[in-house]
Amino acid sequence: MSVDGWKSVLVLGGIRSGKSGYAESLVADTPVVRYVATGATDPADAEWLARIEAHRQRRPHGWHTDEVTGHPAKLVEVLSSAQPEETLLVDDLGGWVNALLDPTHQPADDGATIAELAAAVRACPARLVLVSPEAGLALVPTTPVGRAFADALGVTNQAVAEVVDLVTLVVAGQPVTIKSDGAASAPTGPPVAAEPAATTPAAPAVPVAAVELTSDAGGDAGQPPEFKPGMTLPMPAERIRATSVERLATLDQPGSGFGVLERVVGFAAATQDDATPRPWDRVRVVLLHGDHGGGIAAGDSPQESSRRAGQARSGEGPLARLAAAAGADVTVVEAPAAAPIEDGPALTADEVQAALALGWDVAQQAGLAGVQAIVLAACGAGAAGAAATVLAATTGAEPAAILGRVASPGKKIDDAAWMLRCIAVRDALHRTRRGTRGALDVLSQYGGGDIAVATGLLLGATANRIPVLLDGPVGVAAALVSRDLAGQARHWCLLPDHGRQPTVRHAADVLGLTPIVDLRLDLGEGTAALAALPLLRCAPTLAGALGEHPTPAGSADPVSVDTGQDRAAEDDADEVTLFVEPDDEVTLFVEPEPAGPGPASTDPTR
Repeated sequence: MSVDGWKSVLVLGGIRSGKSGYAESLVADTPVVRYVATGATDPADAEWLARIEAHRQRRPHGWHTDEVTGHPAKLVEVLSSAQPEETLLVDDLGGWVNALLDPTHQPADDGATIAELAAAVRACPARLVLVSPEAGLALVPTTPVGRAFADALGVTNQAVAEVVDLVTLVVAGQPVTIKSDGAASAPTGPPVAAEPAATTPAAPAVPVAAVELTSDAGGDAGQPPEFKPGMTLPMPAERIRATSVERLATLDQPGSGFGVLERVVGFAAATQDDATPRPWDRVRVVLLHGDHGGGIAAGDSPQESSRRAGQARSGEGPLARLAAAAGADVTVVEAPAAAPIEDGPALTADEVQAALALGWDVAQQAGLAGVQAIVLAACGAGAAGAAATVLAATTGAEPAAILGRVASPGKKIDDAAWMLRCIAVRDALHRTRRGTRGALDVLSQYGGGDIAVATGLLLGATANRIPVLLDGPVGVAAALVSRDLAGQARHWCLLPDHGRQPTVRHAADVLGLTPIVDLRLDLGEGTAALAALPLLRCAPTLAGALGEHPTPAGSADPVSVDTGQDRAAEDDADEVTLFVEPDDEVTLFVEPEPAGPGPASTDPTR
């Protein structure tokens, strides 16, 4: 875990401030988290038990809970025995102070135990997030025990804040950084929310906001649904899309209008259900790292994909630097590795369900964190070949026509690797020629972990009404698969650019997604979407900022043009009525009707 480059974080906040939810969002994408619970349970206190149960239900299934109630030394022991590859979430230090105040332990004014805790936090080799109440912002407690608790908690918070890398205060769900001492070393093991290094502009903290799911497919945000065809998920507000585009014609703007960006305004309006949409300020880049074995990975290196994922975690490389420039945070998700598809399925059926659930959970946590848009990216060896196989299986496309060229590290085209990929795809399709090709079968046979996680992410984002910017083969392959599970998902997808990649272009045609720009940027999946993000943001920004034109279209006064005939003979006069602007000069030549029998006059009347 690395949050803004920090290894240890103290999250402070009052009651119901959102501190626990924010702390959980910091480690939400780490596959395994040790949740260290300090609060003692009282079987007679039903309300307190309900609070604890709500916390338990909110935690992902892969988290493990350690109870350290009853004695202050237990927490120190857990921190001291933690391993470097672990991630610990301690919630909260208020429960630890309660144990400290127990008469059976040393008194609160003896700072030895607090000093031991601070030393354990400083020396803890694991990635560490601690939650603590911020007391003492109101009146001094009127009871001795209340004053003792506030004093001990204040001393504890000060001691821990002194030794952690980052201290965040959460007020009304809004995190505010109050201490940041320096960047830690690049993290190892499963990461989350990696942001750029200090040499680049830092992304703003993402506030926590509860999101009410509207999907019928699942229940609570932490509970993945049953992934099967026919899932019921929300649709964007299409009527709002049309209204927002029509509104653009009334704005006080020079020229002919927004051009291609009208589609961006309509998409933003439909996904926000607002005819005057807002720009996407809180954007999260989700980078999926999952390698594939066999021939579809010919020309790729697992070591290189791991290096690219590591760059994103530490704030280096094109993806992280563009994310920093756009004010977006980066989350790296480790997807299951896929077996060679020419020999057998890439994943088992159970592994597919687990990968879908992981993607769903990533989207749920983005919703809880108030993310307004997700950029989907991937960097696995063989990912492009797997995506092309998914397209060939679902659309009947010829593999050789949709497999992109293979570039070697020296940027030379590797035709031998391309042919090996074609052979692997052909063999995989031949192996499964008599089988079914439903969405789950496609993920199991060809898609592998990264495309399965991406599919779950698209479904979860749809359930949370979060638009997704696709950029690359893995994203469009997941969009094709998710279409067969829930047809609503593709309507929440925007394709900023297809980069002229044959896989992406073909999938875009099938999905009905038209790219907004044509950058031809080839710096890795996700970079083109981030490069285009400022342009995409400017469309709803202008649409919301511009007022209406003072002279709306169609309001000009009519101008009558007399043809010069006898005005007394009104029945015989030819009058032409035009709608023009007041300052326009109009010259017409009109041939009048003949007054009676005989040829019409050939002299024009001005």
